[in-house]
Amino acid sequence: MAADFYSILGVSRDASADDIQRAYRKLARTYHPDVNKDPAAEERFKEISEAYDVLSDPKTRQRYDAFGADFRRVPEDADPATWGRSRAGRGQSRSSWDGGFSDSGVRYSTGSAEGIDLDDLLGGLFGGRGRRSWGPIPGSDHEVELELTVEDAYRGGSRALRLAGPDGERTVNVTIPAGVVSGQRIRLSGQGGQGTGGAAAGDLYLVVRIADHPRYRLDARDVSVDLPLAAWEGALGASVTIDTPGGEAKVKVPKGTSTGRRLRLKGRGLPNPRGKAGDLYAEVKLMVPHRLSREEERLFEELAGTSKFDPRRRR
Repeated sequence: MAADFYSILGVSRDASADDIQRAYRKLARTYHPDVNKDPAAEERFKEISEAYDVLSDPKTRQRYDAFGADFRRVPEDADPATWGRSRAGRGQSRSSWDGGFSDSGVRYSTGSAEGIDLDDLLGGLFGGRGRRSWGPIPGSDHEVELELTVEDAYRGGSRALRLAGPDGERTVNVTIPAGVVSGQRIRLSGQGGQGTGGAAAGDLYLVVRIADHPRYRLDARDVSVDLPLAAWEGALGASVTIDTPGGEAKVKVPKGTSTGRRLRLKGRGLPNPRGKAGDLYAEVKLMVPHRLSREEERLFEELAGTSKFDPRRRR
């Protein structure tokens, strides 16, 4: 059985002309012999191009839909409703035509149809080897992961990237917008795969991944950071300096602050060139000295004997 042209292009039978063209362009970028050096790619490209040649022409597609693989042998005035019955009466079914390529490049069939020239069948593919060239093939789009630190994502800036490809290493200069987030794509026009026949190159997409940080934790544009406090700072309140991706900032610690409390610094997370910046959250962790001086120990003992505070009592 001849392969179904719709299946070859990966489209449904009710696909629009635009759907068919998009499917062909995508497959051609992958299997064109000038791009793909796999020996099997040329045969695959022949199939793709034949399917596109038929389905991109409304009249030819209509005949293919009506008569299937026999559409080239069916007379122009044949009625789809009666064609199958008339052939069956002559001892031939609609699906009897099943061909392949001979060594001489001529299409042959196992039914009674005469051989069909390969150039006639494929419309002269691969410029210079037939009657009609398929013309330029645009370059394919490429994706590369771009790993950034939290600080790099916050500030943005310029960077020279060294990329390895089939033609060796090359350097690409990229401008990183301030406030990029993981998963964001940065498009570099014309920096993807090279086109053939003078067609435009594809685009290069840099997919941002922000690396884990020893201090900062990200949730989209919000940044969280631990805030260690002495027990008396949490009890009495304090004004504390902390590091943020954008530099130092002051945090006001209210009296009676315990471990786990989150203190919000509005707009001190990752910037957003198109809207609201993220926030920074300082997560409190109360700390005590590993070693106490005699005076510190005396004062803690005095506090323990004076205070009525019970941290285990339910409030």
